[in-house]
Amino acid sequence: MFQILSSLLLAAAGLLASPAIQAETEMRCTVQSVHDGDSMRVQCPGQRGTTPIRMRQIDAPELEQAHGIQARDHLRKLCSRGSIAVIRTQGRDQYGRVLGDVHCENKSVNEEMVSSGSAWLYDRYVTDRDLYHLQDQARSAKRGLWGGKNPQAPWRWRYQQRN
Repeated sequence: MFQILSSLLLAAAGLLASPAIQAETEMRCTVQSVHDGDSMRVQCPGQRGTTPIRMRQIDAPELEQAHGIQARDHLRKLCSRGSIAVIRTQGRDQYGRVLGDVHCENKSVNEEMVSSGSAWLYDRYVTDRDLYHLQDQARSAKRGLWGGKNPQAPWRWRYQQRN
């Protein structure tokens, strides 16, 4: 019994270290389009069609919401069409989009969107508590959406639109 368990553990360790498993957690793709301030479509090598990406831990204003267009345009500036995006994936959201931390031009785009006041931290999904420091700095400096009168969190705005 011990031998079987040892063999299984060694096999599992080998799978975790294999390039195929590691490739699933980090993707290097070409940006095809940016729809709004927290999502984009990318073309990844060896895949047909584009892959929808939803940036993890942040929530940008909706396009119809105050600062929504500016948030989208800022993301387009950070990750322009044709540029390379490195995405560290963290599963999928309820709509099937890949959730991830995005890097373009060696910058953490998720962090930059929060730091510039182009996105809120999505409290419900934050795992990196250090990001709150960036949001607090943006709020204090009245950058981006924080410069507006009574900025409204996107999740609250969506809720009001539904009801």
